[in-house]
Amino acid sequence: MTDNAATIPDTSVAGLDSVMAAAADAASTFGALRPLDRAAMLRQVAATLDAAADELVPLAQHESHLPESRCRNELARTTFQFRLFADVLDEGSYLEVTIDSADSTWGMGPRPDIRRMLVPLGPVAVFGAANFPFAFSTAGGDTAAALAAGCPVIVKGHPGHPRLAARTGELVAKALHDAGAAEGVFAVVFGTKTGQRLVQHPQTKAVGFTGSASGGRALHDLAAARPDPIPFYGELGSLNPVFVTRAAAKARAGEILSGYADSFTLGVGQFCTKPGVVLLPEGTDLTAVTADVSQRPGAPMLNDAVSGGYIDRLANLTAHPSVEVLAQGSTEDAPWRPTLLRTNATALLLDQETLLAECFGPASLVATYTDEEQLIEAAESLVGQLTATVHAEEEDTAGVAPRLLAHLTEKAGRVLWNGWPTGVSVTHAMTHGGPYPATTSVLHTSVGTTALRRFLRPVSYQSVPHALLPEAVRDENPLGVPRRVNGALHLS
Repeated sequence: MTDNAATIPDTSVAGLDSVMAAAADAASTFGALRPLDRAAMLRQVAATLDAAADELVPLAQHESHLPESRCRNELARTTFQFRLFADVLDEGSYLEVTIDSADSTWGMGPRPDIRRMLVPLGPVAVFGAANFPFAFSTAGGDTAAALAAGCPVIVKGHPGHPRLAARTGELVAKALHDAGAAEGVFAVVFGTKTGQRLVQHPQTKAVGFTGSASGGRALHDLAAARPDPIPFYGELGSLNPVFVTRAAAKARAGEILSGYADSFTLGVGQFCTKPGVVLLPEGTDLTAVTADVSQRPGAPMLNDAVSGGYIDRLANLTAHPSVEVLAQGSTEDAPWRPTLLRTNATALLLDQETLLAECFGPASLVATYTDEEQLIEAAESLVGQLTATVHAEEEDTAGVAPRLLAHLTEKAGRVLWNGWPTGVSVTHAMTHGGPYPATTSVLHTSVGTTALRRFLRPVSYQSVPHALLPEAVRDENPLGVPRRVNGALHLS
């Protein structure tokens, strides 16, 4: 909130330059560490944050208005991420080591000795999210991934939880220092102008961002306009549409609608994976879900900026001539009430700009369809999404489902079958990304172990003397990492 932000002064221009100089000085040493050594540092950060839970959780509660159970669970997710990335470093395949030995009989003519691996980009700027003060913020997934890759990290502290950002930053910096990391490997800076300068700073080599589409796009454009453009990995938001076939609605409409209500109201609707629209067959009985949403209590939102944006967006929806308000929850606890809206698929397709835009908060739109071909039309019309969900039955596998899944695969980073998108598990296979405007880089994920790939670049060493090669690409494989040698995969 604004009053919270005032308690932390903005970082000066000179202060930012000092932080960036230290990060640049530390980059080569930190990036050259053996993966096992960096893994030990990540585990030290996780242990330090776990030990500080009773200090950090109350700070998060106060600044974000999130309940204690949510904050504790999110902190556990945060430290799990650090440990999971440490496991990735232990295993070593993330380096993508490939060795092609010299071959005079190679089909394209004599081949020189070529050895390829991934190396760190250098200092990374991280902009965290308001809605996840731990897992997507100062010590969140972007920070963990960049540190795992061997990149120093400079976090722009979020104005929605500045004191938490500052204290978390102190703990992370101390844990890294105590584990042997060089000075400059981690820092937190503050201020909107500071954030802009951070993206433009010549020592910044990449940016990780989670937040609004407008803020992310503005920073993305700054990164692209630099004399030396740098990668900007922005996660900007999503509508996360849900498609319910006739067979699924007939078989279990009550179960689906109950899950829908739970999903779109979870965390006061302040999840980037909240289902913002569900397409249902016309005639589906909405009595129970309407009563359910009407009885759900309101709750405070994260801060004034978030609630203000929600008010404006909801007003646009409710003012639309084809939209009906079915239910609004209780105002007993807070004014930010769960709100269920209804329109039809024809109106949805005619005014996508209004009806298919994200409303960040506890509101969602039911759109009824008369023909399952409208599901296909809606899927085709989507812009990029983080997620898209299909609720269907076995019989749909020979009907609408294959076409629907094919279209949604083109539009979303994660496609769900008979589930809900608001749970984003931290796993090796997870993709939390998607085509623009869900993210600014369709090639990558911000959740899961492959997230560290964003902060690495490939380098090939051709005919370099063996003694001068990095350990990972030497013949004896002193790191014991998986490698592809002359086309064949060797696990150690």
